[in-house]
Amino acid sequence: MGLPANTLSLSEFLEWENRQAQRHEFHRGEVFAMVGARRAHGRVVLNLGRRVAEALEGGPCQAFVENMKVQIAEDTVLYPDVFVTCDSADLATDMIFRSPLLVLEVLSPTTQAYDRSQKFALYRRLPSLREYVLVDPDTRRVEAFRRTEQGQWVLDDMSDTEALVLPCIDARIPMAQVFEGL
Repeated sequence: MGLPANTLSLSEFLEWENRQAQRHEFHRGEVFAMVGARRAHGRVVLNLGRRVAEALEGGPCQAFVENMKVQIAEDTVLYPDVFVTCDSADLATDMIFRSPLLVLEVLSPTTQAYDRSQKFALYRRLPSLREYVLVDPDTRRVEAFRRTEQGQWVLDDMSDTEALVLPCIDARIPMAQVFEGL
C-alpha cells in the first residue's frame, strides 16, 4: 500500500501506520517512508541496544530499538534507532513512547543530514531528552549532544576516545563493542 495522498491527523496516521508492513515517520501531517538499512547500520544498532540494555539492568529504565514509535507533540512520530526511557507511562505503553531520556541514531549516507539537522531539532522539543547521540559506522565518528542545566546543547565528540560515555544513564561502552562485527 502506498503513502497516503492527503495530509493526515496523528490519529489517522497511527491507524494507517499500524496496518503497514514497513515503518513510516510522521511530521506535520506528512508521512515519510523509512528506507531499509545496510548491514553495518543493523550491526551497530544491535550492539548499542544490547550494551545499553546491559548497562540498565536492575534499574528503573529500559532500552528499546528501531521499531518503537516516539511521539513528539501532536504533529510528529519518529522511530529512533535506540532509546532509553525511565518514564512510568512509557514503561506501561505498548505502542507510543513520549519521554525518552536518551536517543541514539546510527547514521547512514542517505539519512545523515536529516538525523543531524531536522530530526535533532524535532527531538530537542522533548523536555525529557538529555542526550542525543549520533554514531557513524562508516567513519566511526561518535558525537553526543547533551542538554545542560541551562537548556543548552553541548557537543561531545568521542570519535577518538576509548569509550562511548552516556552520563544520563551512567554508562560507559567501549568503542570496540559499539563497532563489533564491522
